[in-house]
Amino acid sequence: MASLACNTFIVSSTLRSVVTRAEPPKPGPLFDLSSFNRHSFPAGFTFGASSSAYQFEGAAKEYGRGPSIWDTFINQHPGKIADGTNGDRALDQYHRYKEDVQIMKGMNLDAYRFSISWSRILPNGKLSGGINREGINYYNNLIHELQTKGLKPFVTLFHWDLPQALENEYKGFLSESIIDDFGDYAKFCFEEFGDRVKHWITFNEPHIFSSHGYAYGTKAPGRKSQGLRPDSGGTEPYRVSHNILLAHAKAVQLYRNSYKESQNGEIGITLDSRWFVPYSDASSDIEATERALDFEIGWFMEPLTSGKYPESMQLYVGRRLPEFSKEEAELVRGSFDFIGLNYYTTNTARVATGYTDSVHHHPDLSTDPNVELGLTRLNGSSPIGPVPGLGWLCVYPKGIRELLLRIKNLYNNPLIYITENELIIIIVIY
Repeated sequence: MASLACNTFIVSSTLRSVVTRAEPPKPGPLFDLSSFNRHSFPAGFTFGASSSAYQFEGAAKEYGRGPSIWDTFINQHPGKIADGTNGDRALDQYHRYKEDVQIMKGMNLDAYRFSISWSRILPNGKLSGGINREGINYYNNLIHELQTKGLKPFVTLFHWDLPQALENEYKGFLSESIIDDFGDYAKFCFEEFGDRVKHWITFNEPHIFSSHGYAYGTKAPGRKSQGLRPDSGGTEPYRVSHNILLAHAKAVQLYRNSYKESQNGEIGITLDSRWFVPYSDASSDIEATERALDFEIGWFMEPLTSGKYPESMQLYVGRRLPEFSKEEAELVRGSFDFIGLNYYTTNTARVATGYTDSVHHHPDLSTDPNVELGLTRLNGSSPIGPVPGLGWLCVYPKGIRELLLRIKNLYNNPLIYITENELIIIIVIY
C-alpha cells in the first residue's frame, strides 16, 4: 500500500507525494473540494505535480549515486525527521517512475516538476570526479516517459541535496568555489537533457536552504549558527544566499549564451515567501511587516531586479551582509526568464519586544529583522485563518494574491509560475 499527498501547485501545478504510516485524516468541514476541477481555471492553464529527488527517488546507495548532505544529515540526526524515515528508499520513484507518470497521466496533469540529484549524475560533485552514466540514463528515461504520456518536464537543478564531497572539500555554499562547480553541473545538464527540457529552475527555495540549513540547523547541512559568535551566526545564511545568487546567475548566463536559442527553452529560479499582515495599525507594526517581506521575498527579488539587497536588510544586517561588485550586480540583475513562487501561509508581524543588548552581541537571522511573527492580530482571539493539523500553516488564500501583486508592482511585473501552493490530500493506493 502506498500513500500520496497531493500538493496542487498552480500555473505549473505541484503534486507532492510523501510516505506516511498514519491513517488518512477523516473528511472535515475545512475544505469542500466537490466543485474544484479544471473548469475553475481558464483554458491553457497548466496543472502539474512536483517533487524533490531526495524525498522521492530512493535508490540512495545504488547505481553509482554519491552521498548528498541530506544522507549525512539524516544519518547523524535521525530525530530531525518526525517519523524517523530517510531517503534510502523514499517513494522508490527510481524504480517506479513509470507507475508515477501513469498516475499523473490518469489525473490529467500537464506537467511534472522534478529535481535532479546532483550526486546521482556527478557522484563527487565535479566533472573531474567522473560522471555516472546510470544516473543520466535514469533521467533520460524519466523525461522520455513524461513526453510519451504528454507531460512537460520542469526540471530543478538544486533542491537542497548538495553532493557531500563538495561539503567535505570546501563547506559547499559557504565557499565561492561552489559558483564554478554549480556552473559546470548546470552546463552538463543543459547538454544532456536540454533538447527535451524547455523549463529549467536553478534553485528551489534558497531562503529555506540558507535559513534552516545554516541558522536554525533543522535541515541539511544542519549548521545551527544561532547565537554563536558574530562571524558565524550573523553571516553564514547571508553568505550562502549570496553565493547561491551568483551561482544561479552564472548558470543563467551559460544557458542564455549557449543553449537558450538553440534549445528554445527558458530558465528561472523558485523562491518561497509567506505573506505578512500587520499585527495592529501601529506604524511600527506596519514597518515590521515590510521588513518581514524584505527578509523573505525581497532578499532575492531585489538583487534579481536591481542588483542590490533591500535597504532594510542593508540597514539591519550592516556589514555582515555581503555586497555585490559592479560586475556581479550586472550578472545577477535580470538573470531570469521567470520566477517560480512557492506560497503556503500568512503570518502577522509586529515589532519585536525584548530586543536586548545580547542580540547585538550575538546577531543572527532570526533577530536581524526585529520582527515577531504570529497567527493572530491585536484583540483577535482566533487566528487570521483556519490552522490545519500541521500547526504552522494558516489557510489565508488572500495572501497569495497580495504576494503576487507585490512582486508585480515592486519587481517589474515578471513572468511567474506558481510552483507550489499546497493542498494536502491523502490518497491511499492498494
